[in-house]
Amino acid sequence: MSFSKKLSPFYNLTLFYIIVSVFLRIILVFHPITQTTFIAIDIFKIFFLGVLSDTFIFVLASGFLWLYLIFISNSKCFKPMGYIVFGALLSLLLYVSFFNTILNEYGGALPQIGISFIAIKTVLFGLLLFLPKYRNKIRFWLFTFVLFLYVLLILQNAISEYFFWNEFGVKYNFIAVDYLVYTNEVIGNIMQSYPVIPLFSGLFIVAAMVTYFIVKRSKHFIEMIPTFTEKIKISGIYLLLFGLSLLSIPQLSTKENSQNIFSNELQANGIYKFYLAFMNSELDYFKFYKTLPEKDAYALLNQQIPNTSGSTTLREIKSDAVENHKNVVLITIESYSAEFMKMYGSEKNLTPFLDDLATKSLVFTNLYAVGNRTVRGLEAVTLCLPPTAGESVVKREDNKSKFSTGSIFKQKGYDVKYLYGGDAFFDNMQDFFSGNDYEIVDKKTFQPNEITFQNIWGVCDEDMYNKAIKVMNEEAKSNKPFFNHIMTVSNHRPFTYPNNKIDIPGDSKSRDGGVKYTDYSMQKFFEMAKNQPWFENTIFVILADHCASSAGKTELPLDKYRIPALIYAPNYVKPAHYTNLMSQIDVMPTVFGLLNFNYQSKFFGQDVLKSNYKPRALIATYQNLGLLKDNVLTIISPKQQAKQLQITLVPNPKIGTDFQLFYDEKPLDKPRPDLINETISYYQTASDMLKNKKYQK
Repeated sequence: MSFSKKLSPFYNLTLFYIIVSVFLRIILVFHPITQTTFIAIDIFKIFFLGVLSDTFIFVLASGFLWLYLIFISNSKCFKPMGYIVFGALLSLLLYVSFFNTILNEYGGALPQIGISFIAIKTVLFGLLLFLPKYRNKIRFWLFTFVLFLYVLLILQNAISEYFFWNEFGVKYNFIAVDYLVYTNEVIGNIMQSYPVIPLFSGLFIVAAMVTYFIVKRSKHFIEMIPTFTEKIKISGIYLLLFGLSLLSIPQLSTKENSQNIFSNELQANGIYKFYLAFMNSELDYFKFYKTLPEKDAYALLNQQIPNTSGSTTLREIKSDAVENHKNVVLITIESYSAEFMKMYGSEKNLTPFLDDLATKSLVFTNLYAVGNRTVRGLEAVTLCLPPTAGESVVKREDNKSKFSTGSIFKQKGYDVKYLYGGDAFFDNMQDFFSGNDYEIVDKKTFQPNEITFQNIWGVCDEDMYNKAIKVMNEEAKSNKPFFNHIMTVSNHRPFTYPNNKIDIPGDSKSRDGGVKYTDYSMQKFFEMAKNQPWFENTIFVILADHCASSAGKTELPLDKYRIPALIYAPNYVKPAHYTNLMSQIDVMPTVFGLLNFNYQSKFFGQDVLKSNYKPRALIATYQNLGLLKDNVLTIISPKQQAKQLQITLVPNPKIGTDFQLFYDEKPLDKPRPDLINETISYYQTASDMLKNKKYQK
């Protein structure tokens, strides 16, 4: 038999992986979310360089297959070697089962995984050793099972990449890494959002059929096990390809440099993107981004934030009027794009209550979220600082005792609480808020009779608001003002909520339904609140945590960051439209201004109602950090890169001037180095203050 047939398991699986990846790329190119056109060079890079990258990635992923195949032999089952190996495996199993090992030191599920793996290995080797008549059959079915696992994982990854693209319009990124940590919520979300049983049934059937053909073409390996010399040759070839792959993959990733963001994403290999996101969960600003001398960076920042000086944002905020210690209720709405609302052009009538409330409120018509994750929104309204590179401060180890909105309210004698309908463990909210002097009211505090409906994310918004009313009524009895930050959950996939509440069934799993039920629940909350004695003395602040989607044609598509925001306080805050450009980080400093608070501030966010405020917005992903100012979007990125885009309105005649959403983003004809330096100053100083613990309360 020719030596090439001994390589058949490798090249048959590699060929299958390439076929699947090409097919997936074709599907994603024509996916509705891929809102772009491709030129010839884009197509070449997507389907040639992309497939080349896939090949090298699969070579690395074949490492486990290589280890499995080269250890297949008959000699290790012969006496006395077989008994020695079996005895060693049995001893190892007893040791990890009954003694303290490094697996126990690590903790979690790792000891059970380790014990299970060694137990399976011991049992299988025992069968090969003590049942020589069935050895070939057992080995054949083990070989088939290993190939089946590879086929299954290839198909599963393709399906996962498709659904991730369907949700975010990109290959795996930092969000996918996040999802690995919270498997319970994510698996529950998948179970409730998609037809899992039919999907996985089909997946297993297809995987079994493909495995049958691959085994048929690869069984020569198991029928005539390679000799020791042949295994040396196989290993030499594999290790050579392994080394070539390690060198080639990073080089190929540098070719993902098109102006077309979708082209770069489609060219990229999802598994490698996941690896990069995992390794770069926290980015050292000073290592990856453009910097200025520290003194210059702070001097520029001091020009943007009034009354600051030196290497800090510390300043005195003084009011000419008497402080007013009204209660404050901050509601951050899950995944709520501005375009859901009628005033921003929606014709679906999904937000009738919020549309009406806006006519009685101070509405910030030109406000941008800082990011596209809940933790970024929470960070923005709690810490009021720019979205620094990498993970949100909420999820970092050093996330406690920060200068926060809660700390200001505490200084003023307020009760401070964070209310969340889910488990605050998710996204590290419990650690963050409790570490910053917030008392937490989450699903764990609910009595069984307080829950009428729940899904994987938590109780429905109605239940949360009912609980909030009870909490506030108790707080009011203490004769102390309260600050309560409520985070909603119902407008999140799977978009399930109680039936017979709105005209969209609660089990239809539609985003429109999630939006409309969120609005309905808020209406019920305000109907209850108006009947409480504390209502007249309360300011309500309502805004989204982020938009419903972050996918777009550019790194930072502006319409995917525009969120609704308003302040409602009858007889205290006059209804008006504030039209200047502003950021999510400015909302709470503006509330403090309305309350005439005197305090020392470290916030990067500012009171936008002051005459010395300079309009700008800060928007970012976990890598691309942007400043929107003077109709220019400046973006700084890793590898010390900077780019600037001219922002041009694409007017919609059906929408009022204050609520226009869509803009063209085209490369700036003449660079604005002043804006590049200003962008650097914001993000560099924020990173410096966090890194050197200058942002403590």
